[in-house]
Amino acid sequence: MAYFESELVAKLHEQTFQFLIVEEANHSLSITLNRPEKKNALHPHMVNELAFALEYANQAKDVWAVVLKANGDIFCAGADLKAFQGGAEEIVSTIPFPNDKVLINEFFNNLTKPCIAQVDKNVLAGGMLIMTGCNYVVAKPSVEFGLPEVKRGLYPFQVMSSLLEVMPARKVIDWCITGKSISAEEALTDGLITHVTENTDEKVNEILSTLFENSPNAIRLGLTAYKKLKEKDVKAENEYLFGMLMQAIGSKDAQEGIAAFREKRQPEWKGE
Repeated sequence: MAYFESELVAKLHEQTFQFLIVEEANHSLSITLNRPEKKNALHPHMVNELAFALEYANQAKDVWAVVLKANGDIFCAGADLKAFQGGAEEIVSTIPFPNDKVLINEFFNNLTKPCIAQVDKNVLAGGMLIMTGCNYVVAKPSVEFGLPEVKRGLYPFQVMSSLLEVMPARKVIDWCITGKSISAEEALTDGLITHVTENTDEKVNEILSTLFENSPNAIRLGLTAYKKLKEKDVKAENEYLFGMLMQAIGSKDAQEGIAAFREKRQPEWKGE
């Protein structure tokens, strides 16, 4: 389903984005996460902005590919839990509210254009949903990918579901329940990312150049068919996983884990 009316999406360049920088040139749409002071943690309206920009990319005939980047010292630190629990923040974005709730791991469900993540800094927690949603992930050798949720009394429910689409199940479960970080080379071996290089700009441009030698319509139809083959009751699954996340957030272990993280101490788990 479309989250926004087509007429609104077509006016993307008239909108004011608060959490993203969106630029269109040479048949590609560049989307840069631009909340560096919060380590690009995904604010609910930032999620809406991403959904809006990706929907524009999907319907704009002159956009043949999408490139996702990030400003700051962290590519994305995952969901902004305070904001998702109703924390106040002044909103100056003009992006409208969607027709239906947008869950983080639904960013790419409707996108039938190639999508490349250019990763120059570390990725944490829910930021992994951007990695799994892209067709290509180009990362610097120094980049690390971390799932620290269990160390905060939480669990990466939605991330686990998405990781199982690109990585072996035992690797995914081990990563989720140990809360460790993995290197770019390990992420490449396990299938999370597609390229490791010091010059990410050059590699992204090389991929775009290769893609643009081919029919954008054929690629679009192929990606549409691919997503159709994988079709399942995604909405029900995502609602269930989101509910499980909310249950974990409300637990005593989560309250203790988050408090211990802020106070820079070891948590004292209660198991509840």
